[in-house]
Amino acid sequence: MSGPSRRTLLAAAPVAVLAGGASARTAAPAVMVSTWDFGAAANAAGIAARANGGSALDMVEAGGRVAEADESNSSVGLGGLPDRDGRVTLDACIMGWNGDIGAVCALEDIVHAVSVARRVMERTPHTMLVGEGARTFALEQGFEAQNLLTPRAEAAWREWLNTANYAPRPNSENADWRSMPGGPNNHDTIGLLAIGADQRMAGACTTSGMAFKMRGRVGDSPLIGAGLYVDDAVGGATATGVGEDVVRVAGAHAVVEAMRHGLDPTAACRSVIERLARLRGTRVAGSQVAVLALDKTGRAGAFALQPGFTYAVTDAAGRTRIERAAALFEAP
Repeated sequence: MSGPSRRTLLAAAPVAVLAGGASARTAAPAVMVSTWDFGAAANAAGIAARANGGSALDMVEAGGRVAEADESNSSVGLGGLPDRDGRVTLDACIMGWNGDIGAVCALEDIVHAVSVARRVMERTPHTMLVGEGARTFALEQGFEAQNLLTPRAEAAWREWLNTANYAPRPNSENADWRSMPGGPNNHDTIGLLAIGADQRMAGACTTSGMAFKMRGRVGDSPLIGAGLYVDDAVGGATATGVGEDVVRVAGAHAVVEAMRHGLDPTAACRSVIERLARLRGTRVAGSQVAVLALDKTGRAGAFALQPGFTYAVTDAAGRTRIERAAALFEAP
C-alpha cells in the first residue's frame, strides 16, 4: 500500500514551530503526537486516516508508514543506516486501547515494520516475532521483500568502516533526516501516539535502530513498556534516544504510571528522565534520551536529557505545531 510522501503531507498541513510551554497550554487539545521534526508528516497521515474513519491504530500505523518509506530519514525504515555488517534491520511495535500488542525485531527486507507488527498483533497468538521468523511471517502475509540499503546509506556505512567507531550524537534525528550523514553516526526511531474520534488511544514505534550497531542488537523501540506504552484510562507515552537507557527505567510505562498518579504529561516525563539521571549519573551526561506523552484529555508533554528534542503535536483540525522539549542538562 503506497501513501503520500512526507513532502506532500507537509505541503498540505500548516506547521508552526514553537518553543513549548505557554503556547501548548493555550492550544486546542492534541489528537496525535510524534517524535522529532519529521513527526509533522507522520501526523498529517494519521489525521488523514482519522478523517476517513480510521481508528487510533490506523492513525499511528499510517504515520509510521510515512517515516518508514522516506529514504531521506536515516533512522527509520527504507534508507535507515545499517548494522556493522551492512544489513538494515528494523524494529517496531504497536499497542491498542485494549492492551493488544504486536512487535517485530531485527526484521530484514520489509519496509513497513509497523504494519508487520500490527499483523503479529491481529493474526497470531503471539506478541513478538524476531529475525528470520518475522521476515517469513511478513512474506506469508503478502508483504513484498526489497533491499532496504539505499546507495546513500551504503556509502555512509562504507565510510564508517574506515574507523568503525560508534558514538551516538544527541538529536541526530533532526539533523540527519534532512541530509544523509557522510560519517557521523545516527540512531533512533519515530514514536507516535493518537486519540481516535471514538476517544480510544493507540501508539506505535518504528526504527532501524542505532547505526552500525552489533548484529542482533535490539533497543527499546519494539519493547512494550520501554519504547511505547498505552493505557486507555490514562494516556500513552513513547521514548526516543539511546534505547539501552530507556530500557533501564522502563521509560514509557513509567511515564504512564506517573500520569496515573496525577502528574501532567510534562511533569511525568521529567520524573522519568530525572530517575534515569540519578541511576546512571555521568554515564548519560553526553547522550540523549527523551520521552513524549499524551494524556486522555489531549494534553501533550515531553522532557529530555539534552536540549534539542522536538516533537510534533496535531489537533483534530489538522493544525500541527513543533514543540521543543525542556531538558535536564540545559545549557547555562
